[in-house]
Amino acid sequence: MFENVSQQIIDAGFARVRAPDMRRMVGEAALVGWPAYAESWNDLSIDEYMADGGRYRRRRYASLEAQPGKIARQAHRPHFQSLDYNALNGGVERWFEPITEAVGEMPFTRRILDLSLGVFGAAAAPDPGYPWRVEMHQFRIEARAGEQGRPTPEGAHRDGVDWVLVMLVARENIAAGVTDIFDPAGASLGSFTLMEPLDAVFIDDARVFHGVTAVEAVDPDRPAYRDVLVTTFRRSDR
Repeated sequence: MFENVSQQIIDAGFARVRAPDMRRMVGEAALVGWPAYAESWNDLSIDEYMADGGRYRRRRYASLEAQPGKIARQAHRPHFQSLDYNALNGGVERWFEPITEAVGEMPFTRRILDLSLGVFGAAAAPDPGYPWRVEMHQFRIEARAGEQGRPTPEGAHRDGVDWVLVMLVARENIAAGVTDIFDPAGASLGSFTLMEPLDAVFIDDARVFHGVTAVEAVDPDRPAYRDVLVTTFRRSDR
């Protein structure tokens, strides 16, 4: 099935994949551990680097080197984006708590990386340029009474990599969080909301911009959050 997703990326610069199709692509064997995988989002640390002063984002982070059949976790390092790609929080080394070894070794983690390598590798054929540098981020965006959570406070942006996977893990008591895709001139290419766990979008970061609207609590007296996995891929020769 992933060949169809790769072709959508080639044609449009992105591919939205709904949860039932992601389940089939991932496979039931890897999904056995999903409850523990999703539960790990309850153990994220506050992002202390928000230049807007916000306390609405939690995250963990890991860097890897990957090619089909071989994925190796790298020594923990800071996450860095230039101001060209992140005008709000770029230009500084950001040290986030690492994704735990337990999460990194889960079969689902390995499977989603293998799947992404297959999808993006086919879109990059005939010369994918393996091995790729991979950065994996666990994000939780929280909303509170009178306070929105902002999944992409920098606005519509590129990440400065080759490929990006954004996959929903959970939505709890929130409204909005619409994903928008734009061409470099700012024209809309697509707008949709990741609603169900495993809803995902695969993005050609060199061709399109992406952003997500703010989220608000539906019931201000209950916890409200949006959990996503964001994984970026970049050729090591770039």
